[in-house]
Amino acid sequence: MKWEGQRESDNVEDMRGSDGGGGGFSIGGGRGLSLGGVVVALVAGWIFGINPMTLLGLSGGGAPVQQAPSGHGPAGQAHPQDAGAKFVSVVLADTEDVWRQVFQSAGQTYQPPRLVLFSGRTQTACGRGAAAMGPFYCPGDSKVYIDLSFYRTLRERLGAPGDFAQAYVIAHEVGHHVQHLLGVTDKVDALRRRQSEREANATSVRVELQADCLAGVWAYHSQQSKGWLEAGDIEEAMNAASQIGDDTLARRSGGDVVPESFTHGSSEQRQRWFKRGLAQGSIQDCDTFQSRSL
Repeated sequence: MKWEGQRESDNVEDMRGSDGGGGGFSIGGGRGLSLGGVVVALVAGWIFGINPMTLLGLSGGGAPVQQAPSGHGPAGQAHPQDAGAKFVSVVLADTEDVWRQVFQSAGQTYQPPRLVLFSGRTQTACGRGAAAMGPFYCPGDSKVYIDLSFYRTLRERLGAPGDFAQAYVIAHEVGHHVQHLLGVTDKVDALRRRQSEREANATSVRVELQADCLAGVWAYHSQQSKGWLEAGDIEEAMNAASQIGDDTLARRSGGDVVPESFTHGSSEQRQRWFKRGLAQGSIQDCDTFQSRSL
């Protein structure tokens, strides 16, 4: 992926090194969870989640999530100089370009998310976030959060190396932001409050697979405009999608593969929906909620 020298986004907040807050992982109503408890609770759903607090039963009918004040903490520098931060800034900038054009073509205005770089822990409008959650999107403040150490985990522990695999991570989270702008997030949250756990899990799978498809839509338009993908880049993203499928994560952790417990989709499903968005770059192809077969 030929990303060097490309435009960097102005919507990056570098909070690394700032005080993310002390104590354990505490959300709403005095409820607290240790970091170890968070990791156990998230299990196979700790990667690429929209508002990971839902997986812990702390939103959508649970205890209220503490809201962080808008603009909390210092903004940080917009253009960090280390290579990892510059890379995500370039990818974020391209998602801005692509989705701005896609929305404009539909007669709408795209409002880009901000991306927050943090280390260890950080406060968000969805509660306090931790690196152990992996990257996540918070609809409460329209921000994508990522601790860049996750990329080492992606490469060394999950077997998904490559810069385009890393770009896929950002594109997936931005896909959740697109869902939020289109009203999908609010509708899903309302639906989940009326569903059983099994039904809510199935709904979450459709949310995540749609975000995968939207990542594919971004990749299609990005390549059309920049031609910056190289041989093997798409395979890197496909491998990443495979490695973070619920079934693959369950096997890796030594657990049973129980489809009813899936919250993100199987490896095959995640690959299929990414490819579906990549094929023609059409949002209309990403309606996982009307599709009988995932």
